[in-house]
Amino acid sequence: MLRLCACLLALLSCSAQAVERVVSLAPSLSEIMLDLDAADQLVAVLDGDERPAALAHLPTVGRYGQLEFERLLQLAPDLILIAPGSVPPAQQAQLRGLGIDLMIVEPQRLDQLGDAFVRIGQRIGRTERGEQLAAAFRNDLDRLRQRYRRDQPLTVFYQIWHQPLYTIGGRQLIGDALQVCGARNLFDDLPQPAPQVSVEAVLARDPDVILGGSHAELEVWKAWPQLHAVRLGQVWAVPDKGLERPSRQMLEAIERLCERMVEAR
Repeated sequence: MLRLCACLLALLSCSAQAVERVVSLAPSLSEIMLDLDAADQLVAVLDGDERPAALAHLPTVGRYGQLEFERLLQLAPDLILIAPGSVPPAQQAQLRGLGIDLMIVEPQRLDQLGDAFVRIGQRIGRTERGEQLAAAFRNDLDRLRQRYRRDQPLTVFYQIWHQPLYTIGGRQLIGDALQVCGARNLFDDLPQPAPQVSVEAVLARDPDVILGGSHAELEVWKAWPQLHAVRLGQVWAVPDKGLERPSRQMLEAIERLCERMVEAR
């Protein structure tokens, strides 16, 4: 009898800890919740990028880097999904002090994105779905790698901003996406996630392709016709901003990037 009671208490404890109310503080994490068929567990999101229609009704708890603390607490979440920078460290410490579970999701490699599907799935009671997503994601990545590989990778300068000039460093998902497409990040040797570089450094490394956020931001490169990318007309706007949202939809964004890279000489 005592053993039966102990088992019942253990089951009740596990039930009490089950995650039912989730707040997502990044558009990519909201998309992962949808991919896990867990939209019904989301109670709020962070304001920002355009939302999927399935999440249009949800309240917001602030903007990126500006969390509305009181509104968040009123929603009594069991779990908060966080992307780097979405919540200041001091507020993270406050939330932990109140006993709210935080999960920081920071994939730096595409394979780690598959791991994120599994981790989140396990935490919200959708382990099987998370494992299915991860397996399908990795299979599709392998398919793209085989399809778009090059014996001699293209060198690509990926411009985040033009004044001052910022690019991506070596530990970035976008750099991984370039590799899938048979290309290499021009500054993959730099450790910072978003290093500032000089025009002279780009000229010295002379990329095959220059990618940026918009045609207007890329106009500056017309002043440097000696660049291989400029001479061949391979200065292009990024074909899909989804490269900056690490969720399953990133596969489609990578494929569009790869198709663009096929045009490069």
